[in-house]
Amino acid sequence: MIIAIDVGNTHIVMGCLDKDNIYFTARISTDRVKTEDEYAITLKNLFQIKGVSPEDVEGGIIASVVPELTQILQLAVKMVVGKTPMLVSRDLDTGLIIDMDAPNTLGADLIVDAVAAIDKYPKPIMIFDMGTATTLSVIDENGTYIGGMIMPGLRLGVDALAARTSKLPRVSLEAPEQLIGKNTVDCIKAGAIFGHAGMLDGLIDRVAEELGKMPTVIATGGLINEIIPYCKRELIYDKHLMLWGLRILYERNKDK
Repeated sequence: MIIAIDVGNTHIVMGCLDKDNIYFTARISTDRVKTEDEYAITLKNLFQIKGVSPEDVEGGIIASVVPELTQILQLAVKMVVGKTPMLVSRDLDTGLIIDMDAPNTLGADLIVDAVAAIDKYPKPIMIFDMGTATTLSVIDENGTYIGGMIMPGLRLGVDALAARTSKLPRVSLEAPEQLIGKNTVDCIKAGAIFGHAGMLDGLIDRVAEELGKMPTVIATGGLINEIIPYCKRELIYDKHLMLWGLRILYERNKDK
């Protein structure tokens, strides 16, 4: 069993898993001012709450898009399980072929998503990961990562709308009862939810046209469940895509 951690801008997702089972998952807020001791306390408490012994953890792996927390989480894991986790970086053997202008700049989270998707699903593949940003990764029939897109995330867009206008309020993220809003709050919700769903549908059609074939479309991330019910195209929801990819990378590199 290993511990896998995905450090995002808004949340940190972690889990203990092996090739066959996920023993627990947890989602905590990303706090850039916490120390390694504070994260270690949180991690130790999670092990206790979930009924998993840190002594059963053979190692770990971290993917982080928050550089200032990478070493802090690495130290926290070592304090709790006694092993230093590996980091997803350009030095890791990912087995992923990246056809981009600057392959070394591809985010760790996108690499991990792609590794997992190639292992689990038919190619070509589109991966929507909806967190602070909404990202799209595209993998061709040969398993090559050929590029993607980065868009403002659902929550980020709604919050920016409230912050940069005088009269528009901050709203919760659930769809209104009808498509065409009848009041300000429902209009904002409809624009956010149905607008994002329409964006995903449109991107699927455009990428499929460019690829010359309809890809397998994978959806993951903390906010994707708010959107999938309103998409007209088929998306496969994979809640644990990131954890699966981290496990694959750990197994691929643990003896190197």
